[in-house]
Amino acid sequence: MSDSVQDQYEAYPYPSRDPREERKRLITGSPSNLDELNHYLFAGRRDFTKPFRALVAGGGTGDATIMLGQQLADRCPQGEVVYLDLSSASRAIAEARAAERGLTNITFHSGSLLDLPGMGLEAFDYIDCCGVLHHLQKPEDGLAALKAVLKEDGGMGLMVYATHGRTGLYPAQDMLRTLGGDLPLKARVEQARRLLEALPPTNWLRRNPFLGDHKRSDAELVDLLLHSQDQAYSVEEVGAFVASADLNLVSFIEPARYRPESYLKDPKLLAEIRDKNNLERAGFAEKLAGNIKTHVLYVSRNEDSRAEPDTEGSAVPFLCRLENHVLAASLRKNPVLSVTFDGLPMRFNLPRLAAAIVERIDGKTSVAGIYASLSELDPRLERAAFDQQFTQTYDALNGVNHLLLRTSPG
Repeated sequence: MSDSVQDQYEAYPYPSRDPREERKRLITGSPSNLDELNHYLFAGRRDFTKPFRALVAGGGTGDATIMLGQQLADRCPQGEVVYLDLSSASRAIAEARAAERGLTNITFHSGSLLDLPGMGLEAFDYIDCCGVLHHLQKPEDGLAALKAVLKEDGGMGLMVYATHGRTGLYPAQDMLRTLGGDLPLKARVEQARRLLEALPPTNWLRRNPFLGDHKRSDAELVDLLLHSQDQAYSVEEVGAFVASADLNLVSFIEPARYRPESYLKDPKLLAEIRDKNNLERAGFAEKLAGNIKTHVLYVSRNEDSRAEPDTEGSAVPFLCRLENHVLAASLRKNPVLSVTFDGLPMRFNLPRLAAAIVERIDGKTSVAGIYASLSELDPRLERAAFDQQFTQTYDALNGVNHLLLRTSPG
C-alpha cells in the first residue's frame, strides 16, 4: 500500500470500533465462520480439536481477528490467529478488543501483506483477507503473497468490492478529488459531508440505497469516499483475479445471489443461459440483481474442497442461525423460504418433503440417516424421489447460508 493509504488508516482506523463493546457482543459474518470455512474449504472434514493456524491479512480494527480468535478459543484448544496490518492505530484497537475478551490465542504483527513471504511465519491453514486487496496498487501481487504462505491443503476467505452495487460512488470520489485533493484529510471529510448534502436527487450516489457506510462515522466516510486507491470487480473480473494466482474459486457467499434463477422465473430466458458456465451465470445474476456491493468468496488450492450433499454418504447437514423445529413448522404451513438481501425480497419454493427433511436436520443425523427415518414412516418413498427433494431443499437453504455440511465433530 502507498504511504497515503497507511496515513489514512492511522488517522481514521477502520472500521470504527469501541473495544468496550466486546462486553456486549461478538461481531460475526462471512467469511471466516468456522463452520462455513470448513464446509467450503475442507469438505466439512476439518477437526478443530487439532491445531489450526489462521492469518488475518489486513486486520484493521479487528473484526475478523476477534471473531476467529473467539471461535477458536471456544472450539480449538490448539488454534491460533496471526493479525497483520500496517496501521498502528488500527492494531491498538484490535489488541484492546482482544484484551477485553481475554483472548490469548492471537499474535499481532505490523507490516504489509506484500512482505509475508519473507517474514518467516509458518504456513497457514486459513487466510482471511477482506477489504484489502482492492486497495493495493497491484492486487495480483497481494494475492500471490497470500498464496505463498498458505498450506497446500489450505484456503482463503476474501472480500473485494463489487462494481454494480457501487454505482455512483466513483464519480463522487472524482468530484471530491477535484474539490480538495490537496487539502488535509480532516478538511476533506468536512468537504465531503457538505457535498453529500448538496447532491441533487438525480445523482447516482444519492439514488443508490446500498451504500450507507459513510453515514455511520468519519472513518467509514473516509474509507468509502476519500480513499486514494480503490478498485471494484465484476464477477468475471473476480474469476480472472483468482485464476491469476492459480487458485480455485470455490463459492461466492451467499450462493443464491449468484444464480440467475433466483431472480428470473421466465423459462425461455433461463433456457438461453442454461449452458453457460458457473462464472458466466454468476456474472449474469450480478447484473440482474444490481445490489451486490461486495463480493465475499472462498478460494482454495484444491478443486474439490467444498462439501457436497452426497445422499448416500456420511455428510451431516446442520442449520445456521435457525432452529429446525421452528423452520419445519413454518414450512408445513407454507413451503416457501423468504429472505431479503440488501432490500430485495427473494422467495424460494421448497418441495413437498422439505418440512419433514428440515425436522430431521439436527446436526447429528447424516443425509442417509434422514432418508432411513423418512422411509420408515413411508416405505413407498423411493430413494430417487428423496434424493431429488433433499437436493432442492439443500440448494435453497445453503444458497442463503442457512445450511452447511460436516463429516467431522468439528
